[in-house]
Parts: sequence; C-alpha cells; structure tokens
Amino acid sequence: MFGLSLEQLLVLLVAALFVLGPERLPGAVSRLARVARQAREFAVGAQQRLEAELGPEFRQLRKPLQELQALREFDPRLALRYPLPDERPVGAPATGLRPGERPPVDPEAT
Repeated sequence: MFGLSLEQLLVLLVAALFVLGPERLPGAVSRLARVARQAREFAVGAQQRLEAELGPEFRQLRKPLQELQALREFDPRLALRYPLPDERPVGAPATGLRPGERPPVDPEAT
C-alpha cells in the first residue's frame, strides 16, 4: 500500500493515535480508507474511459511505457550476480583444446 512496509504503517498508526487521540482515530481511518477507495475508482475509471476512446492505440501507447518500467526495475547487482545464459562459465577451457593439451605459443608475443 503506497510502497510502505508494515513497520512504517505501524509507526504512522501510532503517530496518528497520539495526534488524533483514541476517540477520533477510527473516524479518521475510515475517511482515509474512503478517500483511497475513491481515488482508486477514479483512476480505474479514467483508464477505462481512455482505453474506450483510444481503442487499440491505447495499447500501442502503453507498450513503450511498460518497456520503460521494465528498465526502471532493472537491478545491476542482479545482472552481475547472474550472468547471461549464453556466456561460458568461468574456468571453461578455451575452444579447440583437448584436456591436457597445451596451447600454442606465439614467440613474438613473449
């Protein structure tokens, strides 16, 4: 809910208890829930109206936004931790060498 963890919600609830008092807190929570529900219904209704008016073009508009969202959720730490599947594993032998065979030496390179 709004990107808040359970601990953060608990701290907000305790702070609201001190600010509003125990007699006004239930009414404030119910008003907040009603406003959140109305905001969600408004957003869903606006999206449905936009989709009805634009039709298939709406999906075409959303596709680049979804791709941007996927880039926003990209975590470079995970990319470093899990390499791409087509890469050779670390320590894999060089291509063309049999086990126990020594690689050719380039005298100009040494």
